Amino acid sequence: MAVVRDLRLLLRFRDFRRLLAVRLLSQLSDGVFQVALAAYVVFSPEKQTSPAAIASAMAVLLLPYSLLGPFTGVLLDRWRRRQVLLYCNLLRALLSAGTAALMLLRVPDWLFYLSALSVTGINRFVLAGLSAALPRVVDGDRLVVANSLSPTAGTLAATAGGGLAFLIHLGVAEGRASDALVVLLAAVVYLSAGLTSLLLGKDLLGPDPARVQPRVGEALRSTLSGLLHGLRHLRERPRAARAMAAMTAMRFCYGGLTVTVLMLCRYAWADGGAGDGSGGDGLALLGLAVAASGAGFFVAAVITPWSANRFGTFGWITVCAASAAVLLPGLGLPFRPVPVLVAAFVLGVATQGAKIATDTVVQSSIDDAYRGRVFSLYDVLFNVAFVGAAAVCALILPPDGRSAALVIALALIYAGVAVGTARTPLRFT
Repeated sequence: MAVVRDLRLLLRFRDFRRLLAVRLLSQLSDGVFQVALAAYVVFSPEKQTSPAAIASAMAVLLLPYSLLGPFTGVLLDRWRRRQVLLYCNLLRALLSAGTAALMLLRVPDWLFYLSALSVTGINRFVLAGLSAALPRVVDGDRLVVANSLSPTAGTLAATAGGGLAFLIHLGVAEGRASDALVVLLAAVVYLSAGLTSLLLGKDLLGPDPARVQPRVGEALRSTLSGLLHGLRHLRERPRAARAMAAMTAMRFCYGGLTVTVLMLCRYAWADGGAGDGSGGDGLALLGLAVAASGAGFFVAAVITPWSANRFGTFGWITVCAASAAVLLPGLGLPFRPVPVLVAAFVLGVATQGAKIATDTVVQSSIDDAYRGRVFSLYDVLFNVAFVGAAAVCALILPPDGRSAALVIALALIYAGVAVGTARTPLRFT
């Protein structure tokens, strides 16, 4: 197969393999940390979770740093990206260990959220830096394949980390101690990711040495003007802006469905449908949903290079969005575990397939000097869309997560994305 041949060739690049190792370890620890938070916030026996509570948690953890996201991009275009990957992962290891201690000490929720927010906030630097650095370790001809392998492999690593956290939770007694143990595991893997980044050359990942500003104050003083230049550069690249808009809408849908599945697992499906929120089968079903979505990400990585070549990047985004629009109502409206698990797989393929295409469009359209800023803006749109979806769910979802109106509305948004990308002029394809 052509895809397998291209992947084998890509993995021969030493620096690509090393950057990929940093991504895998970093996102593996992300998966462990996020599942630990979900278990602590959503599935703790002493907590009565609601859609509004989940929305509040997502807003606290994602929104503040989403608003600061563009500034991280400016710094990524001025600091050595290898050093960013090193120091950010080391700092996340330290903060994760502190979060585990706060879990055991039974501190007020606001202090716990502040610590967790610090860990997830630093993630803005890491993910944007990894995406901005990718074109520095592969050639342009293999960028689509690299975007299929690298971010998708990272997502699969996060899924594997989540699965590992689920196994630990299912194998040990419930309580704060098990949650803290999982967070400590995340800290160890974050430390490994930081040390692995030392295998890469200090200047390899960019930006060009002439643009590096080692002093924080000097970099911050140029942040505002740099951000404005990045926005202007994006406005002059309608191909990238259009793809990012489509992906943001699909991320909104994915966020709404994530909250829906969380509530279904917490109440409607818990203990075989007892609905008392006591846990039981709910956490295991959530693990299966995460695994199904991860399997969809893997399939997307395999088929997207061929599909993007066959349909064009925007054509493939259209196919992904249209498939989600058609299949979501039939699979989601029964609100039964098996159809919803199938929907998780389908939406995993559609969401990751569209993201790979979008990443490729942005990377190929944006100049290297602006790539960090644009990918940080891209990251901000992702998080704001997710938080916005959670806020809508807080208004619409009943406590058990069953809302036909929400499922139909999300299917219509997918359809709107498909129509919008299908109408893209040929000069954008």
